[in-house]
Amino acid sequence: MEQRKLGSTGPTVSALGLGCMGMSEVYGPADRGESIATIHAALDAGITLVDTGDFYAMGHNEMLVREALKDVPREKVQISVKFGALRGPAGEFTGMDTRPAATRNFLAYSLQRLGTDYIDIYRPARLDPNIPIEETIGGIADLVKAGYIKHIGLSEVGSDTIRRAHAVHPIADLQIEYSLIQRGIERDILTTCRELGIGITAYGVLARGLISGHWSKDSGKTGKDYRLMTPRFQGSNLDVNLALVEQLRAIAAEIGATPAQVAIAWVAAQGQEHGQEIVPLVGARTRNRLSEALGAAKVTLTPAHLALLAKAFPPDVAAGTRYAAEQMAHLDSEKPATA
Repeated sequence: MEQRKLGSTGPTVSALGLGCMGMSEVYGPADRGESIATIHAALDAGITLVDTGDFYAMGHNEMLVREALKDVPREKVQISVKFGALRGPAGEFTGMDTRPAATRNFLAYSLQRLGTDYIDIYRPARLDPNIPIEETIGGIADLVKAGYIKHIGLSEVGSDTIRRAHAVHPIADLQIEYSLIQRGIERDILTTCRELGIGITAYGVLARGLISGHWSKDSGKTGKDYRLMTPRFQGSNLDVNLALVEQLRAIAAEIGATPAQVAIAWVAAQGQEHGQEIVPLVGARTRNRLSEALGAAKVTLTPAHLALLAKAFPPDVAAGTRYAAEQMAHLDSEKPATA
């Protein structure tokens, strides 16, 4: 698999990364054996970037990743970890804590659960409204100096926060949602990251499966699936969005690929379009879905294809927001830049 360097200071990683969240929770039941087999298949295919979070099923995901990577030479894989989200015993999210003391605590637990001496990219999952970003990044920078962290990343923050964070310590990459139907990053964040030499790792490239070509009005109803509680998967919004998928399906048929492959290839192509590297994170939970996603690397989108996609998927084309209103309010990345 081709390699990409994350920004001017980040690590060199595979052109696709593997997001592991869905292997533990939120998208309904997952099979542990199949999840581990999927991680192994990803590594065999050349994927080296594995993304997790310490709050994914309250540590379960990190322990799953540890089990999958136990026989893999540590230098052969880059582990990206999000931290700071607080959860209660019933699984509810209760806030953020990115104070330096809390960060050290979160890191200690992650190192233990992952069975490693260091983490390649460590990032706050969201902006903590109670702690200046400079204080958070300064605390992580101390852990970089101590050798526990290789690189510092950010997640779902806007241009103003990115600049303030980068002034304290070089930021390797910004992890943020980016897809054919979620293009807010194009307003100013892509430009900011390019200016500062910060890479992009894009999650949600299939809009949580919505534009994969596999979702239907009956999907997700046989188990507890977080997506059913989000606006884009509800009521008339879902009807509108599934109609968009049919347009994608038609374009994909012309290209000779699946909708998922075209959607992933489109995100990767935006890196070339904007003069910077963008690494899509695919959230495959099974080897079949992983195999399909890997096929995106073989999809070449011509200027004509990109024009068709641009016409079918203009900015803000999706019906409904990507999160419920309460969660949207906590997204620093949704706030307009002031600088």
